[in-house]
This record gives sequence, structure tokens and C-alpha cells, in this order.
Amino acid sequence: MSHQQIAVFAGGCFWCTEPVFTQLKGVSKVVSGYIGGHTTNPTYKEICNGDTGHAEGIEITFDADVVSFETLLEIFFVSHDPTTMNRQGNDVGTQYRSAVFCQNEAQREATEKMIAQLNADNVFNAPIVTQ
Repeated sequence: MSHQQIAVFAGGCFWCTEPVFTQLKGVSKVVSGYIGGHTTNPTYKEICNGDTGHAEGIEITFDADVVSFETLLEIFFVSHDPTTMNRQGNDVGTQYRSAVFCQNEAQREATEKMIAQLNADNVFNAPIVTQ
């Protein structure tokens, strides 16, 4: 019996982050889209202008008995630069921000714990700005 869960991450361009997770054992589905905005049914142009508050994100369906949320978080943090505000490489704008959209309190606690540990261990050259 599988223990299906959802993880939602924004780490810059979703075309760059999606392939990283589709290759993992225990991940059954990865869907790219926009999340976290305040505009209902925004156009692509509105999102690109940064007017809607949306971020490019991916929704990952995974079997928690095969791959843990913490493992997905580790991969998320090394698959993009979590220390740059509203930017990933040449992509600049609020739609490229780093964020974890926690689905429950356990995910929130795991995310906060991992960010604190990565910062304490000075894993990156600057503090993590992931929302």
C-alpha cells in the first residue's frame, strides 16, 4: 500500500526543476504550473510581468514509503539557488522566487528545520531566502 503525498516547490523556472524530480524512485507525477498569486486566472503575460504574485512551481506526487519529504527538500535546495530573492540565474522577477508551499504542519516543520540547519552549517554563501 502506497502512502501518496504532495509536495509543492517553487525554485525558479519550472522547466528546470521538473526534470530533477521526475527521475526519482517513488515520484509518480510532477506537474508544472503557477502558485501563490492573488490574481484569478491570470494570463501568461501578467505572470511574466510579475503583477499577479504567482511563482513558477511544481507539484510532486510521491510515495512517502519510498522517498521522504525531507529527501525531496534536500534535492530542492541543491537544484536551485535558495539565497537569491526573486531570481534564478538570468530569470528575474517574483515569479522566479524560491518557496515551499507546505501541505501540512509536518511539511512546514521539516522545511523550517532544514532551512535552519542549512543556514547553521553555512552550506550556502548567503542566508536562504526561501519563503
